[in-house]
Amino acid sequence: MPTPQFSDFVSIRDFSKDQIISILRRAAQMVPYASGEKRTDAMRGRILGTLFYEPSTRTRLSFESAMLRLGGSVTGFSTPAGTSVEKGETLSDTVRMTEAYTDALVIRHPLEGAARLAADISSKPVINAGDGAGQHPTQTILDLFTIQEAKGRIEGLNIVLVGDLRFGRTVHSLAEALSLFGANITLIAPPSLQMPRDVIAQIESNGVKPKTSASLEEAVADADILYVTRIQKERFADAAEYAKLSGSYRIDTKLLAHARSTLSVMHPLPRVNEIAPEVDRTEHSLYFKQAANGVPVRMAILSMILGAEI
Repeated sequence: MPTPQFSDFVSIRDFSKDQIISILRRAAQMVPYASGEKRTDAMRGRILGTLFYEPSTRTRLSFESAMLRLGGSVTGFSTPAGTSVEKGETLSDTVRMTEAYTDALVIRHPLEGAARLAADISSKPVINAGDGAGQHPTQTILDLFTIQEAKGRIEGLNIVLVGDLRFGRTVHSLAEALSLFGANITLIAPPSLQMPRDVIAQIESNGVKPKTSASLEEAVADADILYVTRIQKERFADAAEYAKLSGSYRIDTKLLAHARSTLSVMHPLPRVNEIAPEVDRTEHSLYFKQAANGVPVRMAILSMILGAEI
């Protein structure tokens, strides 16, 4: 049986540029399997455990689809309601029990650091599907895969990250990974939602100096990728503060008139009102293809973490 290529998938900081490239290559190989054009039973007899303490559509369903496309099975929960969590069971105990029934665990949790704790406890591989305002590393890989597919490269691209950069775990992981590839990064957010200092420090340690801009129109003018995030209501303790910031930036065809024809708009989804539906019909829209790429990318990650040969 092939040797697993990594033990857990908790933070993008755990991976080198070369390791990320190897995952992107495997993901490209998975595309015909993800679409059903080809079939494999590489994961026959393997069971994936999904522990989703927070709501999820794309991440949960794409992980389930990925495991099923690989010939494996899935068990778990999409909400802690109806589980022993309601009785007060700790995360540690839930992880210990679930690993007894499965071969790998995918966990989404509202607390930053929960996935790292689960990985420290579990003897089975743990994959972080989002931990509070921390990281979302598998989303980062599918974002990189989408960018590479659309643009043919990642190096040297002008990438604008806009919206909730403080609580948006997708942009934390993505910005750090983009810096490994030498992309040019511009950050646009309300002052209270700017990128955390530790993430900026990590970006700079990789040799990239991110820019900040107050003008979305100016930043869009020479951008290759506009990566939009929603203002996350669930991260705000003050509803009034959320209401004040929720409409800070809106992407519509009027704004995109300032952009290159080759600009691609990405979004980890779900969106609320930050991208107008009219953008869906333009050549700029890339976010639904981005979401679809979750299946081949997560197939790649699962096959590599469990040592499956395709």
